[in-house]
Amino acid sequence: MDKLIPKNELRRQKIKRIIIASGAVLAVGAGVALFIGSYSGKSLRRSQLSFGMAETGNVESTVNASGKVVPAFEEVVVSPVASRILEVYHREGDLVDAGEPLLKLDVQSAEGEVKRLGYELEVSHNSTIETGLENKTRLTNLQMQIEAKKLAVAELHAQVANERRLDSIGSGTGERVRQAELAWRTGEIELEQLRKELANESHARAARLESSRLQEDIKSRSLEEARRVLADAGVKSPRKATITFINSNIGGSVAPGEKLAVLSDLGSFRIAGQLPEGDADKVIPGGEVAIKIGKNLLRGHIVSVTPQSDNGMVGFNVMLDDEKYSGLRPGIRADLNLISGLKEGVVRIPNGPYFHGPGPYRLFVADKNNDMIEARKVILGVSNFDYVEVISGLKPGEKIVISDMSDYKTQEKLKLTD
Repeated sequence: MDKLIPKNELRRQKIKRIIIASGAVLAVGAGVALFIGSYSGKSLRRSQLSFGMAETGNVESTVNASGKVVPAFEEVVVSPVASRILEVYHREGDLVDAGEPLLKLDVQSAEGEVKRLGYELEVSHNSTIETGLENKTRLTNLQMQIEAKKLAVAELHAQVANERRLDSIGSGTGERVRQAELAWRTGEIELEQLRKELANESHARAARLESSRLQEDIKSRSLEEARRVLADAGVKSPRKATITFINSNIGGSVAPGEKLAVLSDLGSFRIAGQLPEGDADKVIPGGEVAIKIGKNLLRGHIVSVTPQSDNGMVGFNVMLDDEKYSGLRPGIRADLNLISGLKEGVVRIPNGPYFHGPGPYRLFVADKNNDMIEARKVILGVSNFDYVEVISGLKPGEKIVISDMSDYKTQEKLKLTD
């Protein structure tokens, strides 16, 4: 006969079973938590990642800049006058020789200006001749007056001598002597006045003649400029080049200085670069530049620097060291690294998407068996296209992930699978 189990015992056994079951669940949960803590519940295929090795070597310190490939030579042809486009002789892409017409402008107003200035120059020239003749006549008259006055003064001086002689023998009077002397002195004063008038008149009329000549010279220069403008209105190519832009709006009006055409030498190129003005001291003519165009790495040097900044950016021009390189085309973007120094014998790692400038980083480092990667704090320094300097956190021989790992910023460890 079965023995009846007391209710208290049944309750105690039930509680015991619940405690055991709960303990088992907690143990499993702790194991799962430990697994998550170690592996974060994630794994990655090795083929999904790019790895690099820390090593000892040299790193060129650089400053990043952007650039664009442009023709080494480019000249803008502008309208010399306010006019209208009458004819266009070429299209973009045409190769033209020096002196070859590009387009034709309406030159009636320019021709009228040349005629007007020609008339003004003729009038000014005649005025100069007239002024010279007037000066010559006036100065000649004054010189003749002076000569006549000199004769009169000499006559008065002789009269003074005669009156003094007569007075000494009693045939004259002192009053007549005084009158003769007064007339003589008055004549000398008048002669001196004429001489001063001649000197002043000579200076004044010389200045007037010089002013007239200057006016004539100004008119002559204006006429010469108008003739040059009229000649330029033919809009000819200044040299052998390729047309990369031409205003083909026949009948359209153009203002003085407005762009009509752009001529480029597509046989050689330069790179127009720019960087923030805060790094302007790094842009030095002759400085070395590492150039990356697509997957190609090239070398060049700075040939010129724009004297003023534009919207906080400093411009400069770079020429390739390999002048025969044929992979350049107008408009291609280029990444530039201005080389500012060299650090020798430092720990370095390959550059990659992870790097955004000097400072602290959280990089994943592979273990010795290459089965797991673990996050580590690493401080990085200067860089170039190829390498980044390691200041602390890595040793030569350690393998790191150089892929972008921003999706795993909360993970501490990740398991690697094939």
